[in-house]
Amino acid sequence: MHYAYPPRKSSNPPPYLPRSSRIPRIRKSHLRSIALLVLAIFGLVWLFSGRSRHAGRRTITGKPPVVLVTVFDDKIVDSLYTKNIRENRMQYAEKHGYGTLIAKTSDYNLNGSPTSWAKVVAMRHALTKYPDCKYIWYLDQNALIMNPHLKVEDYVMSGSKLESSMFKDLPVVPPDSIIKTFSHLKGNDVEFVLTQDKEGLASSSFVIKNGEWAIFFLDTWFDPLYRSYNFQKAETHALEHIVQWHPTILSKLAIVPQRIINAYSSNDHGEQYKDGDIAIVFARCSNTGDKSCAKEAERFSQQWRTSFSRA
Repeated sequence: MHYAYPPRKSSNPPPYLPRSSRIPRIRKSHLRSIALLVLAIFGLVWLFSGRSRHAGRRTITGKPPVVLVTVFDDKIVDSLYTKNIRENRMQYAEKHGYGTLIAKTSDYNLNGSPTSWAKVVAMRHALTKYPDCKYIWYLDQNALIMNPHLKVEDYVMSGSKLESSMFKDLPVVPPDSIIKTFSHLKGNDVEFVLTQDKEGLASSSFVIKNGEWAIFFLDTWFDPLYRSYNFQKAETHALEHIVQWHPTILSKLAIVPQRIINAYSSNDHGEQYKDGDIAIVFARCSNTGDKSCAKEAERFSQQWRTSFSRA
């Protein structure tokens, strides 16, 4: 049988037995001490949070203006191919007074995660090594900088450039993601710039503005929860997830045309490189064979060296 209302209480309740008066007396005797302890704890929390907020607002001098980050796979780190890539990065950085962080995947403890996650740790490492830099440009190992005249802070990250180049109200993950880039975002408010290719967000080349938001973003991206999801494309699919589900991240994101920082050596997977673009990425290149990364780089190595020698 089901009751619409709970059964009524007995009209003959047991006699009331007063509690021992000892417990209230103990509580009263400690009330003042507990109150003082709580106030002390709140005071410490306020003090240290205030200090951390003040520290987070420190002025970033912009020296160096940009740090260039590349992470090499340990299997090829001593090859002629990687020496060519390293020289390319160093010459470009030296020309513009940029910092560099050239790392290996084994430099970081990824706790069993795919080695491609090392890029996220390397970016965080760069912020620690160069706390006063203005921007950090991550460029994949399978890429070459081709135009030494273009500066990241002007060509990619200036407010006016972003205003004219970034896509607004664009599905974050093509072709039909219901989450879209903000239509009202201003160029000066952008802190994270990357591109899309034919398959989704492309994490082979992107730029982050140094600051509290950058630290929050990288720490969120590298969260152990996302690394344990076993995404098919590891950190790239994790990035697509957090961009779509974290408005705090989406609100600082600008997606720009691929050729601005991430042109591909062929048009199989995205926009193809053309002379004058800042960089070329050997997307989906292999370790061996006719489409190896080394062979792809050979096609453009003389071109970048000639361009740099004339700069």
